[in-house]
Amino acid sequence: MSEPLQFLAPTVLDYFSALVADDASLSLIEAAASIAQDDYPDLDTQTVLAEIDTMADRLKRRIPADSVPVQRLRWLNRYFFQELGFAGNVNHYYDPRNSYLHTVLDTRRGIPITLAVLYIEFATQIGLTARGVSFPGHFLIKLRMHTGKQHGEVVIDPFTGHSLSREELDELLGPYKRSHGLMGDFDAPLGLFLQAAPPRDVLARMLRNLKEIHRTGEDWARLLAVANRLVILLPHAFEERRDRGLVLAELGNYPQAVEDITVYLQCSPDAEDHAALTARVAELRDAGWPRLH
Repeated sequence: MSEPLQFLAPTVLDYFSALVADDASLSLIEAAASIAQDDYPDLDTQTVLAEIDTMADRLKRRIPADSVPVQRLRWLNRYFFQELGFAGNVNHYYDPRNSYLHTVLDTRRGIPITLAVLYIEFATQIGLTARGVSFPGHFLIKLRMHTGKQHGEVVIDPFTGHSLSREELDELLGPYKRSHGLMGDFDAPLGLFLQAAPPRDVLARMLRNLKEIHRTGEDWARLLAVANRLVILLPHAFEERRDRGLVLAELGNYPQAVEDITVYLQCSPDAEDHAALTARVAELRDAGWPRLH
């Protein structure tokens, strides 16, 4: 008698991999919600999405069908920032839960990028064109305003709900420009920093925020979970393979660490850290495989 077929349930990484497999079908809101499953493996992302839809539906029912974009924007800002009370988590900015959409929905507190992901979803559901902007040091939202033959853009700080003027954006950008020598003859136009970020880039920035939090706290197990997602999300960003390899080494998984770092070395022959990591691989090989006597 043949053995019954056994099917393994997909892991949270399998789910994430399916969500980000193709840019054309990548759902930013669903993939962003799934990031929390590393800490909350039983989290049902469909329940999270349903909660967001319910909140957005409540807003849609209030907006007259003939409202122009500027009016819809006012309704959205009033609902999101005032009625629902979403705001930046000033007191616990580096709490990793600020990167988990379901927690942000519960607490109404988050960091710029998670607040922006929710705001963009609400904006889209009420007919506005909103995109994230990977502004240096502070994630922003850009909305296109079409009224008749007139076109314009509004840039919003999701942390405060404040609409930013060109002067305020220049001021925000100042420290970055100075630290990167982008002043005087090498000045870069503001518009260069206001390009819309594709969903894959938004997810990468979310994960890299968590990566930095866990690296600073030397929480290697959580850092590995984030590194796994970054390798899946950015298969050609070989520095993510390198970083995962270094985390695996911290966790004592030397064979897989060697594999990851070796892939990086092979694909990045001119990297500045090539010599140092080649030596590190030799050390890991010595540590990972017993010598024969």
